[in-house]
Amino acid sequence: MDASFRKTNGETGIQESMYLEELSNTTQVVSCIFSLKEEVGALAKTLRLFEEKGINLTHIESRPSRLNKEDYEFFINVDATCSKELDEVIASLKTQISGHVHELSRNKAKDTVPWFPRDIQDLDRFANQILSYGSELDSDHPGFTDPVYRVRRKEFADIAYNYRHGQVIPKVEYTKEEKATWGTVFRELKTLYPTHACREHNHVFPLLEKYCGYREDNIPQLEDISRFLQSCTGFRLRPVAGLLSSRDFLAGLAFRVFHSTQYIRHSSKPMYTPEPDICHELLGHVPLFADPRFAQFSQEIGLASLGAPDEYIEKLATVYWFTVEFGLCKQGSEIKAYGAGLLSSFGELQYCLTNKPEIQPFEPEKTALQTYPITEFQPIYFVAESFEGAKEKVRKFAATIPRPFSVRYNPYTHSIEVLDSMQQLKNLADSISGEMGILANALKKME
Repeated sequence: MDASFRKTNGETGIQESMYLEELSNTTQVVSCIFSLKEEVGALAKTLRLFEEKGINLTHIESRPSRLNKEDYEFFINVDATCSKELDEVIASLKTQISGHVHELSRNKAKDTVPWFPRDIQDLDRFANQILSYGSELDSDHPGFTDPVYRVRRKEFADIAYNYRHGQVIPKVEYTKEEKATWGTVFRELKTLYPTHACREHNHVFPLLEKYCGYREDNIPQLEDISRFLQSCTGFRLRPVAGLLSSRDFLAGLAFRVFHSTQYIRHSSKPMYTPEPDICHELLGHVPLFADPRFAQFSQEIGLASLGAPDEYIEKLATVYWFTVEFGLCKQGSEIKAYGAGLLSSFGELQYCLTNKPEIQPFEPEKTALQTYPITEFQPIYFVAESFEGAKEKVRKFAATIPRPFSVRYNPYTHSIEVLDSMQQLKNLADSISGEMGILANALKKME
């Protein structure tokens, strides 16, 4: 069965209809979803439209619609050479049937929305599409000429390549050399956290030491940390072999999934890494993902990326860079660091709070246009008044992204709900009404 299908609650089928660019390695097939009222002759009438245009259906599958109980949804594949005729059929369907029609196009045609994951299991489809590193290293990487390190990196890459959502993240037996490298980074950074890190980071860090094995002589396991984060904010970790594209990485955040490396930097340069490694992930990112307000802020950036045009993905990635990676925040009369790139860099964590860099207020519209260096300390940092305020600013910025729908994360089904129909909006209103009822009842009992 095609990879775009999966079982949900015992029922095999596709998610609600969407106008999406399908993620696929093949360009030989064009797919389409349409829905029909459950009435005699409806499907036969529809199929005649394809027959009249000489379009050969290579695959057809049906399921009850999740949007309207009276409808059925049909998923079809046709040969890509029939794409022009398919446009004509789609136009006819929209005028002759009472349901919905959505093309899953593989061409970035005008108004086509890029594919994005709708269910947390969809992350399996791109988690291994890394841009660089993994088991292969660039010639300027400190471990490039170390055959033992390269073999070790392949072991970590294999873990990530074989992982699928829902599985237990395999435990790694780190070597003495790897633990020594971790210990050096851990020891040096921990001396700075009390004075340089934000209060949220300093609140969570002792909990990670208590429950997740954060110690100078021990590298924590992703599975233990993932379980801890899920109990705090619903965030979870997923092993990854290297760098993902901005679109794929941000999509993971929409599901409260953080793609984390398991390998560690080369021992010859314990205070330097040309790529994210487990020191960066566990010391920089993880503590803040246990904070509810920061977790929601991070998820907002991810949700804003779903279906966004490429130029807006670049803007959101820049916002992410200057917040989740290199963000500063006001706490009382002081400025503290909350970005993972700062909290995992002994040198830059000190530098960012001096008078050397330029400090500007966080405004997504301006921040998204700021250029930045990758291989040196940042010349500019953006300061958020609070995580809550930053979240609201990102929401307003997301509202300017041109896409023909809004999205909402359903934490019960771990899926993305696309709000593009009145039925979807009614479902959302009913959910909000229920939550407001709980709030009103709680307030009444506190009187």
